[in-house]
Amino acid sequence: MMRKLPFNLFSLFNHLFFILLSLAFIIPLWSLVSISFSSEQDILQYGYRLIPHQFSFHAYSYIFSTPATIWNAYKVTIVMSLGGTLLSVFMISMCAYALSRRDFPYRRIITFYLFFTMLFNGGLVPTYILMTNYLHLQNTYASLIIPLMCSVWFLLLMRTFFQQLPTALIESATIDGAGEYKIYFRIIIPLSTPVMATIGLLQVLQYWNSWFQALLYISDKDMYPLQYLLQVILRNIDEILRSMSQGMSINAGQIAELPTESARMAMAVLSVGPILMIFPFFQRFFVKGLTVGSLKE
Repeated sequence: MMRKLPFNLFSLFNHLFFILLSLAFIIPLWSLVSISFSSEQDILQYGYRLIPHQFSFHAYSYIFSTPATIWNAYKVTIVMSLGGTLLSVFMISMCAYALSRRDFPYRRIITFYLFFTMLFNGGLVPTYILMTNYLHLQNTYASLIIPLMCSVWFLLLMRTFFQQLPTALIESATIDGAGEYKIYFRIIIPLSTPVMATIGLLQVLQYWNSWFQALLYISDKDMYPLQYLLQVILRNIDEILRSMSQGMSINAGQIAELPTESARMAMAVLSVGPILMIFPFFQRFFVKGLTVGSLKE
């Protein structure tokens, strides 16, 4: 009779693997924060370190030299992310619910039409002409929200989730006299919390990290979202360094005073930080929403 080991080797290796995998994700993030709190001279002298040689807030003080601009960019990004996510989830869920109903006669044609847009679209120039010359949405929240409001992949994911809900619930509600809107708001939405939370989180990430729409449609500095403003700050630093290097006399001390590497890392911390605080609240819905909504029996 074989002696049973006091521990499970597979479980041990499994835990070790995921501990190492977690460290592989945590260490770069830790390094990012550490570099953002390092001075430019320490980075040039000691390189990237997990613990700063000497703590410095110079990069953050440079970025927040005009705090009203940063806070205004946060406001624009928050309004864009929350408003765009709510509108997006509402619109995607209503369309997905209609396409999930087997008694809807045009669902196959509409599904193919929507899927076709994933392969081919109008292109950047027609979209820009539509947004600026016809809709006149420059320097508005609509120009930041509308281009990202509907994702066909999210729609198909939610449609598949709705198709797995028991049809008997809808049939019994219809027999009891409930209309489509009542079925949608009273039955479908409460049962679809995992997939809606998953798509909502992905949409928040998409809106929070978007900058391309601001590059195309925003010229008013008060309407800059956070990601685009950070890029503008970084471009300003590069322009200052280029101007100083092209001058007749180069002051190495002044160039070293500008936070180039540390400013890049500080910008990443400022943009990633709020999302890291939001994700744990959606984590329990995230896995369930993806696994249930992506499989079809």
